[in-house]
Amino acid sequence: MEVKINKEIRNYTESMFFGLSMRQFLFSVAACGVAVGLFFLLRGRLGMETTSWLCMIGASPFAVMGFVRYNGMTAEQFIWAWIKSEIMIPKRLLFLPDNLYYEAMKNTIEAKEKELSPAKKKRRKRKRRAARRKTARKRRKQAKKANARR
Repeated sequence: MEVKINKEIRNYTESMFFGLSMRQFLFSVAACGVAVGLFFLLRGRLGMETTSWLCMIGASPFAVMGFVRYNGMTAEQFIWAWIKSEIMIPKRLLFLPDNLYYEAMKNTIEAKEKELSPAKKKRRKRKRRAARRKTARKRRKQAKKANARR
């Protein structure tokens, strides 16, 4: 004997009528009622094809509401949450990042930025080296001139 158990036990729904849950069955009956009502209301005013399309369009929201679940919410719970968040209590969310590491190390970072960067240190070292070479060349020239006079 084998008993089937849903992996997620909370997703279990009991079948009541025609393999549908009570909620699905009631919304299906409501969809049929809306379709029949629209048919009798529009039958004399519009053509048969137009009336049938309008019946399907009018009944589809009720049919969908019985079967749809979004993020664990039924359709009417989702619609109510959407109305609350977008219409009744709209608010503009502002994102302000908070970098805790930067705040903790701010003083050290600023102190390091005030010191010379490695690129600046290299440039300064090259300038000093170039200046030493220049003075060394001048001294050599002067020494050659002094030796040439002797």
